[in-house]
Amino acid sequence: MNGFMLGMLAETSVHPGAGRSQGVIDLPVSREAATDFPVIPGTSLKGTLRSKAEHERNQEFAERIFGKQDSAGAVGVTDARLLLLPVRSLTGHSRWITCPYLLERFVRDLGLIGEEKPLPEWKIAKFDALVAEGEEVLFLEELSFKTVVNRSIIEELSELLAPLIRHESVRKRLPEQLVVLHDDAFTHFARYALPVAARNSLDDKTKKSTNLWYEEMLPPDCLFYALFLVRPGKEEELTKLKEHLSESIHVQVGGNETVGQGWMITQIVEGAQ
Repeated sequence: MNGFMLGMLAETSVHPGAGRSQGVIDLPVSREAATDFPVIPGTSLKGTLRSKAEHERNQEFAERIFGKQDSAGAVGVTDARLLLLPVRSLTGHSRWITCPYLLERFVRDLGLIGEEKPLPEWKIAKFDALVAEGEEVLFLEELSFKTVVNRSIIEELSELLAPLIRHESVRKRLPEQLVVLHDDAFTHFARYALPVAARNSLDDKTKKSTNLWYEEMLPPDCLFYALFLVRPGKEEELTKLKEHLSESIHVQVGGNETVGQGWMITQIVEGAQ
């Protein structure tokens, strides 16, 4: 298939909201139904990019790329999928965690744009953590993991993920902070380790609280990616979209723009086709 992949690294906290909830958290983030992993829905991402194109180019350009109410656009936009999640470590600096399932899915998605990349082979137990180096035990939030040191695999995985990241400084520190966990362990952090912020609305005169609510958000340095797949015969529009995103590398996704949230830096990854 003809298209490209867009790497999206969070520069600030991001709140891709899922609407109001009846649970403890009033405003949770959007999640995939099957995995419960955070996700930026394709409809939301497409709307954001459409508004960006209208503002920075013009309405005609946006409609040719993304379509309008009575006609389809030239390019399809998938959900933005999570690949790396930063978590706090009591052993040292924060770590980026991922898991075999996310890596396998990422490689399959690369295949959709004609980029065939092999994954290194390894096995990891439920309470092990694959790292490049470190002590015998790695503490992530409240859990401890037995480290399995294999620098060559971590460096190979870092090279696989690096093209999604625009900052050279971030790519350089990726091998030292990358941790591969078992799928079940990653799921625990994706469900329960996201930051939650309390927000409050005050009465203008008395300054007393009139509404207190809790919002879940994705921390800075989360890494997502989305696919942009072109319809047959619309390759020229795909090229113009790539030029536009190459010139304007930041995008604001999700809610809370007025408090500085949602800013991500992008990087285009092209396939072999």
